[in-house]
Amino acid sequence: MDIKRSGSQPSAKGPAEYFTGTVRIDPLFQADDPARVAGASVTFEPGARTAWHTHPLGQTLIVTAGCGWAQRWGGPIEEIRPGDVVWFPPGEKHWHGAAPTTAMTHIAIQERLDGKAVDWLEQVTDEQYSAL
Repeated sequence: MDIKRSGSQPSAKGPAEYFTGTVRIDPLFQADDPARVAGASVTFEPGARTAWHTHPLGQTLIVTAGCGWAQRWGGPIEEIRPGDVVWFPPGEKHWHGAAPTTAMTHIAIQERLDGKAVDWLEQVTDEQYSAL
């Protein structure tokens, strides 16, 4: 058994190459091999968002606070709120983040395939973000 005590793992700033705006990532768990699941609590300040990206084995988001947006490539921007659970299938190009005037926090859960959990792509443009 391994207990990760609240506050025992340092927060990290979402790197500008993968995020727009102010994003804080708080690690929750990272399974040791042969398990491959990891989870983090991610807080997006108003207007902050991820770049477009995919996950080789998919991703689950559990919204815990605020109001956010999520979009898959070619689809509409969807509003997401606390209690919502969002599933992106393996390889689906998508982004997620806060609404323009409201912060949003979600728990992100994904698995590694051959050591990789995410493939980062281009940034979401301001025009794409404001297309709601």
